[in-house]
Amino acid sequence: METFDPTKKTFARILFCTDFSENADFAFDFALDAATRRPGAELYLLHVIPESDAQFWKTYIYEVEDVDTKAKRDVDERIATYRSRLPEHVTLHVEIRIGKDSHEILAFARQKHIDLIVMGRQGRGSLQKALFGNVAEKVVRKADCAVLVVPLSYGRRRAAAER
Repeated sequence: METFDPTKKTFARILFCTDFSENADFAFDFALDAATRRPGAELYLLHVIPESDAQFWKTYIYEVEDVDTKAKRDVDERIATYRSRLPEHVTLHVEIRIGKDSHEILAFARQKHIDLIVMGRQGRGSLQKALFGNVAEKVVRKADCAVLVVPLSYGRRRAAAER
């Protein structure tokens, strides 16, 4: 077994996964903290649009004028809220993919040689909440790197303790 080398960067490539939920927004603080504490670390933001949702939009909503432009603008606005929280020395690389969320997260992590994945425990959908963060569970089980799963309940507990 290798011994710990404090001169070696443990988490040089950090991946933050977001579905723009409240839990993901809270988890961003942890990704930002990890990147800020490691000068020169690369911070990536990945948003995966589920393929079924993308097909729905393409099939049924095209009567809405400029649906792609509006959707992109909405995503860009959400990403801008993350960018506004960055200190000057931290750069955020943004990637948007379409597909099965856990599969795309794991593929991206392998492609970019990610050292740490940071994500919220539960996403937007009520079905996902019932399944205890199905995406997070799949990523934890199959990732080849460290994974930090941040429950929103921790943030609420911390906020209550500060009152």
